[in-house]
Amino acid sequence: MVPIGSGAAREVEDVRLSRYACYLIVQNADSSKEIVALGQTYFAVQTRLQEIQQMREYQRLKTEDEKRIFLREEMSLHNKQLAEAAKGAGVIEPLDYAIFQNHGYQGLYGGLTARDIHTRKGLKKNQQILDHMGSTELAANLFRATQTEEKLRRDNIKGKVVANQTHFEVGKKVRKTIEDIGGTMPENLPAVESIKKLNKVPESKTLKGK
Repeated sequence: MVPIGSGAAREVEDVRLSRYACYLIVQNADSSKEIVALGQTYFAVQTRLQEIQQMREYQRLKTEDEKRIFLREEMSLHNKQLAEAAKGAGVIEPLDYAIFQNHGYQGLYGGLTARDIHTRKGLKKNQQILDHMGSTELAANLFRATQTEEKLRRDNIKGKVVANQTHFEVGKKVRKTIEDIGGTMPENLPAVESIKKLNKVPESKTLKGK
């Protein structure tokens, strides 16, 4: 029962929220309210702690193969989360999602579509681009995916056209960052042996959730 004035009270339902539901609510609520500000601070801290933990795991990896496996698993996880965020923005059908993904690639790869990347890197149609990326290229794509997912959710983006443009712009900004630090553009990085042929590193060195 909650008071509604003049000594009266009204019965209201209690609602148990999932962690993700709590996150969505506090990220889109009025931050001038103390409880909302506390919630936003909590999730910001937890996100940063998770990033630090993942970075420590990554830094313990010694070989290129170990780094590739780690980043590929992260990419699998975050692509699922990106797909969920895109669906929330209105990207529903498989064809629409393929177009959405292409916009991200075009932003990051200087206008190249997934098909163009296949051709440029000498990959067959049935070979997945991500399976033939080295750690540097995987890291760039992981950053593209995580930042796009975050922006779609944070800005409550709706509509396929806007979602596609958002993915393109994020990819373009990641590309600009690579350019600013003098890195090699992703389309100029060589394709490498399929990650499926590599032996997996010990389970303790990888993140679950692929």
